[in-house]
Amino acid sequence: MSIHILIVEDDERISSFVKRGLEAEGYLVDLAQDGHEGIQKGMDPYDVIILDLLLPEKNGHEVCQALRHEQIQTPILILTAKEALQDKLRVFDYGADDYLTKPFAFEELLARIKALLRRKPYKESIVELTVADLMLNRDSREVRRGAKVISLTRKEFDLLEFLMSNPNKALSRVSILEQVWGYHYDTLTNVVDVYIGYLRKKVDAGSKKKLIQTVRDFGYKISDKQAS
Repeated sequence: MSIHILIVEDDERISSFVKRGLEAEGYLVDLAQDGHEGIQKGMDPYDVIILDLLLPEKNGHEVCQALRHEQIQTPILILTAKEALQDKLRVFDYGADDYLTKPFAFEELLARIKALLRRKPYKESIVELTVADLMLNRDSREVRRGAKVISLTRKEFDLLEFLMSNPNKALSRVSILEQVWGYHYDTLTNVVDVYIGYLRKKVDAGSKKKLIQTVRDFGYKISDKQAS
């Protein structure tokens, strides 16, 4: 089966360059030149969407949010000229799966696409996950700690879901990056620590029992057992 990729990019020089390169690798490629067209075409089944942030009509953040609002789960790779850490982290909050900073080498873009395509889903058939009084429902995407409803961003939800899918198991930062972000970020190694911090503020704040635990010099785990 052929891999079908959508490129949402208003710079024809970049889009044509990427399109030619991907087609030479055997991929089927469609183009969209503004945000409205990106949303419209993005509703169709694609294997990967490559999305520029600076677009006419609607920007990349709005396109990403609109697709996720419609429950489109196609992996989205963001192209951005911004290099600040917080700018990079924001793309995950809008529902993106990966990002690449302009200017970029085609070989790296290709590697990112392949990483997204080969990412193995870790979701099981169990709809509701529980650890102590923490509950996560995969279908409704509801998270509760006791009677308190917890509002999470998409990436925070994905991270918590991965932790709760492996209760009491120490998970390395590398495995978390690969499973939740789909790529090993050599230049953004603290993204896991940043998002763990976000989760702790929402999940463990105000509770005597801290479920999200640090595994020193390794990673993290979620457990209702006392950390040793």
